[in-house]
Amino acid sequence: MGAEHDLLIRGGTIVDGTGGAPFVGDVLVHDGRIIEVSKGAIEGASARETIEASGKLVTPGFVDVHTHYDGQATWDEELAPSCWHGVTTIVMGNCGVGFAPVVPGQEQTLIEQMEGVEDIPGTALAEGIDFRWESFPEYLDALDERRFMLDVGTQVPHAAVRAYVMGERSMDAEPTDEDLTQIAAIVREGIEAGALGVSTSRILAHRTSAGEEVPGTFAGEHELETMARVLGDLNQGVFEVVPRGMDGEVSETSHAEIDWMGRIAKETGRPVTFSLVQTHSELDRFKIMLERARALRAEGIPIFPQVANRATGILMGLQTDQHTFSTRASYREIADLPLAERVARLRDPEMKRRILADPIEPYDHPLSAMVHQGYANLLPLGEEFDMEPAAEDTIEQRAAREGRDPEELVYDLLLEADGRAFLLFPFTNYFRFSLDDVHEMLTDSSSVWGLGDGGAHCGVACDAGGPTLMLTHWVRDRKRGPKIALEEAVRMMTSDPANLYGLGDRGRLEAGLRADVNVIDHEQLKIELPEMIFDLPAGGRRIMQKARGYHRVLVAGEVTIRDDEATGARPGRLVRGSR
Repeated sequence: MGAEHDLLIRGGTIVDGTGGAPFVGDVLVHDGRIIEVSKGAIEGASARETIEASGKLVTPGFVDVHTHYDGQATWDEELAPSCWHGVTTIVMGNCGVGFAPVVPGQEQTLIEQMEGVEDIPGTALAEGIDFRWESFPEYLDALDERRFMLDVGTQVPHAAVRAYVMGERSMDAEPTDEDLTQIAAIVREGIEAGALGVSTSRILAHRTSAGEEVPGTFAGEHELETMARVLGDLNQGVFEVVPRGMDGEVSETSHAEIDWMGRIAKETGRPVTFSLVQTHSELDRFKIMLERARALRAEGIPIFPQVANRATGILMGLQTDQHTFSTRASYREIADLPLAERVARLRDPEMKRRILADPIEPYDHPLSAMVHQGYANLLPLGEEFDMEPAAEDTIEQRAAREGRDPEELVYDLLLEADGRAFLLFPFTNYFRFSLDDVHEMLTDSSSVWGLGDGGAHCGVACDAGGPTLMLTHWVRDRKRGPKIALEEAVRMMTSDPANLYGLGDRGRLEAGLRADVNVIDHEQLKIELPEMIFDLPAGGRRIMQKARGYHRVLVAGEVTIRDDEATGARPGRLVRGSR
């Protein structure tokens, strides 16, 4: 091999994304593509740069198909926090919300939808987004002009389409035949322009910042089928659904929901992926949905439950929007101080006495009761960020054992790690105080990993660290139940989601495919404590959570992360479907 290539990754433990057993070997890269993957050394290989990967994992770049960077992508190149966790391709436009198409002058309507559904500050979206488009293809063109740390794909959002076509009627009216014709036409032009699918949401919890249901929440099956038929006619795209019942609403519609999604998948031949979590009202509903999806898949019907690898909920800490003391008068006196000063004041016994004595003042937020009174489900994550605390670790049980008032215990825990500690209030996936049910969902033959929610829930969570959590907790560290084999975990985060969205040029380490590659120090890999930062437009806040242990991250053969630090490279582009 006389020619000099761009890069040689030498002697790493290769986990190629297929689910096959790891092996030690080399990866040769040139002009953004993988040239060769070998067991053992590639003899005679010559490259301008060599990455010594002995003792490290070499994996495909991770593909996160459920993010909400729709606004952020118009002003931000990094797309953090996903970029810090080995993610090299993201798909946004999920849950039916997005920023195109848009009627000129009605941009605030879409901002309120995204702010309410995904907790992204509306002021940041309003200042950060330069609405230079009206149609969805024009939105794609605007994204196509930008350069990122990772690749970006998107979907046509149902709520935005409905709002564009129906205006004020979009909230609750049935579409006319003319409306449906326009909706289908917009979906068609979006897919033909390169959108990777279409998305919708049917849960009551998804509301605008004004408290209204998101357009499409009550859409009938005929309207949903109208959009899906476009995908079938074009033989392109994924239909993504947040189904009824996912928000914990007591539902008798489990079978009805998956049956209509199954019919769409069967009739169109296009993949349908739907969000699946364990809810508080029906702890075993997810089993019904998995079983039915498995049966449909056995018939050759492409339906894929999309599942998370963690408990989902809110983080409570001194850096978040809400915690047990956030509405109390004495705390509000110091709430705006820098964290270090605030912690110093909170450690003063007199300040502690005053805050604990203050009454809880009303707070107009649906999570308020949980935040202030949910001690039976409130769990400390500690300085090491334990994602699977036991039932006896709840604030209620621990306080009872120690003979302490739960509020006082919360007060002291929030001061750990110099005020950077967090408590978790899980909404889903943790009602048996273990992740065993999550393990069942993740390892089911019908499911695909997703629901990462990168870019969303800025004030109460940071959900983009799923890949790091998969490789640490699930592969390496779990002690309270079965783990997941390394090769299976990598497949879940690479070829499975890539194949779902038709991204056949990535997701595996194979000659001819894109050189999206992670080199990971698995022994040292660690998810860091979250922190609140204020780097969004208009000074908007968001919780950021980085990781340690990513030796190199390559996107199209360029190194974007070197020893956990960004290099400044921007090889990421808009990913369009086939046109």
